[in-house]
Amino acid sequence: MPQSTSSRAFLLVLVGLAMILPAAGCGTKKKATLTIKQRLEKAEKETTPDRQAAALLKVARSQFTANDEAGAKETAVKAFERLKGEGDANAFAPRLVDVAGFCAEIGEHKTAKEALGVACSLIDSITDPVRQAKLFADAGATYKASVDSTAAKATLKKAAEAASSAEERFRAEALAAVALGYTRSGLADAASDVADQLEEAAKTLEEPRAKAEALAAAAGVQAQTGKKKEAAKLLEDAEAAAKSVERSESRAYALLAVAMATSGTGDTKKALALLKEADKAADKVAEPASQKKIVDKVRSTMADLEKKLKK
Repeated sequence: MPQSTSSRAFLLVLVGLAMILPAAGCGTKKKATLTIKQRLEKAEKETTPDRQAAALLKVARSQFTANDEAGAKETAVKAFERLKGEGDANAFAPRLVDVAGFCAEIGEHKTAKEALGVACSLIDSITDPVRQAKLFADAGATYKASVDSTAAKATLKKAAEAASSAEERFRAEALAAVALGYTRSGLADAASDVADQLEEAAKTLEEPRAKAEALAAAAGVQAQTGKKKEAAKLLEDAEAAAKSVERSESRAYALLAVAMATSGTGDTKKALALLKEADKAADKVAEPASQKKIVDKVRSTMADLEKKLKK
């Protein structure tokens, strides 16, 4: 016998309530917060040494934030120990640089230098010159943070050599990473050759995000070496390239790169304006994890610059 319109409507309401009520109940439950001890135990259970090191490093950061400097150092050293054995260079090297960067940040310079030494030995074995250039550039910048200028210069030189040997279509990407390494380390004076090569390579790029990031990196080097006019022209071209990017996520990253380079020239207000545009683009990223990652990067950079502006 056919159902009446009112019966069907009633059934639909019941179905709707059945779907909503369990969801509402679940939403009221709070996720239990693990103690440091539990997080350390969980980290040790990760399936591979590089994953263990990454998890331990997260715990170390939490400890440092909670003013437990001794605990943070101890956990960071444990993270390094997980990476001393044999492993895939592509997986271990970036983890080692991360550990070294954190150790340098908290004043554990001995561990930082040792971790970077192991990392660079692994990077030497990587055959992809672009990957090699990026990792050497990160290591070089981190060496400088560990107060070892000689090692920083030698490592950044290796990064530049690797980038120069990359295929032409990937060379700008590699050179941009090297230029950023030099600017992060405060050794831009030694990067004039890299900056010139990067400018030439950037002109051949058609993909707008890559072009914007490459030009921004070149501008960063020029700004640090006092070439303000050259830096301003490069930033103008970089901004135009960034604003022509259609995909929201790529547009946000491109604008972030230009904003950071602009900040390096001392124009904080202009950098903040670019970051606001980057934030709008980041908000439009559809995939939640990707959106959170870029939104966090843009907003943390914005907060840092706003503090600088108030000083």
